[in-house]
Amino acid sequence: MPEITRRQAGKLLATAAAARSVRADAPSDICFMTAREMAALIRRKKLSAREAMEAHLRQIERINPQVNAIVTLVAEKAMGQARRADEAQARGAKLGPLHGLPIAHKDLVETAGIRTTFGSPIFKDNVPVEDAILVERIRDAGAICLGKTNTPEFGAGSQTFNAVFGATKNPYDLTKTCGGSSGGAAVALACGMIPIADGSDSGGSLRNPAAFCSVVGFRTAPGRVAFAAKGNAWSTLGVAGPLARNVADAALLLSVMAGPDPRCPISISEPGARFAQPLERDFKGTRVAWFKHLAPGVVFDSRVRDAVNAQRRVFESLGCIVEETDPDLSGADEAYNILRAWGYASNYGELARTHRGQIKDTILWEIDRGSKLAGADLGRAETLHSQVWDRMRVFQQKYEYFILPTTQVPPFDIHQPYVTGIEGAKMATYIDWMKSCYLISILENPAISVPCGYTAEGLPVGLQIVGRHRQEFSVLQLAHAFEEATRASHRRPAIA
Repeated sequence: MPEITRRQAGKLLATAAAARSVRADAPSDICFMTAREMAALIRRKKLSAREAMEAHLRQIERINPQVNAIVTLVAEKAMGQARRADEAQARGAKLGPLHGLPIAHKDLVETAGIRTTFGSPIFKDNVPVEDAILVERIRDAGAICLGKTNTPEFGAGSQTFNAVFGATKNPYDLTKTCGGSSGGAAVALACGMIPIADGSDSGGSLRNPAAFCSVVGFRTAPGRVAFAAKGNAWSTLGVAGPLARNVADAALLLSVMAGPDPRCPISISEPGARFAQPLERDFKGTRVAWFKHLAPGVVFDSRVRDAVNAQRRVFESLGCIVEETDPDLSGADEAYNILRAWGYASNYGELARTHRGQIKDTILWEIDRGSKLAGADLGRAETLHSQVWDRMRVFQQKYEYFILPTTQVPPFDIHQPYVTGIEGAKMATYIDWMKSCYLISILENPAISVPCGYTAEGLPVGLQIVGRHRQEFSVLQLAHAFEEATRASHRRPAIA
């Protein structure tokens, strides 16, 4: 966080503290309450929106310089909105489900009047005039934006660093990466700097940082969270979804983010309110597929494989019938890589022609290979896409869930841009180590990462639960049951 921003935040907090002290009946550990608890206390006037915001700004001032998760801070604006939220509540105004909760939006998401850089030096001073749809919905539900979270350049790669703000560090080991591309959001959550966060995911950008930071990240079905029609609005690779410190909070945020919108041509008509319902369910007799290899050539670090396999007994204790088997993902790798490259060429090809020297090499590689694709290549990719989607549909007629590791490796050195080898196997490209996420992305099934343990070095490991097509609520239910049985998400990083 820039020095001037810290000074500004410190001055604001000192002024606020002098004017108003936290009431004796308010909880002492505001920053690590669940979002649901915090919202309930604010609604009952046991905690004010201003007190909640003050506590989180104080945590940001203390922790953020160590991890670099929140890269744009609008403290004064946020405190003003918190004050108006309290005044509206005092007048008896109708309160939204997120009333008074602080939030920071991913720096890929447009926020009116707040700098949005996309992690690119080309847009380092960009200030949008309109909010993205998900920002509108979260604001209308009562949440208060305090800033933006760090992301790699244009969200490319599961390692959060860029030329504008630098790298975001893993709070469990500051020498390691937090993953990406929603890395800033995951770290801010893990460190108690915000209670909820939004993110996006094409090849694992919600799930990977959640696994690396021991929080929850949920890749939703395409169209569940609406995007305004820009670029290829019919693409199903990139989606938005919630991050939180627990499953119930992720469900709460999704209940606000989800729902149809006429500006999105693929939006799902089902309203988001369903995700606010209780998540309890009896899983006796539920059939679950447990990964063996995922797909030919996919390699997992033994530390990750061991941590995930140790949790099989938890699902069996819940009453699940667990069988070791993989779906047939033939063609998924080829389809994903062709469609990904085509997307980069479509979205950033013109930018590469005008600002090539300001774009990182891995993105240029994507753009260049996408620009060489022919119609036959895209036709083949879509055919493979359809085939693997249908094979997964048939597979899940027998198995309601497919469970596997979220990532193939634990958090790695922060100075390493991407993983080049796993257990002696060399990775051919900068994204090959992310297959445990992107082979799931091409299926379009909802998939959640939940904390499941730690390596011997104390590095977080995530477990991935994949549900049936568009069955997000079902995924949330099993993830909640697993979380309640393990309590794995209740461990905090020492710096927080």
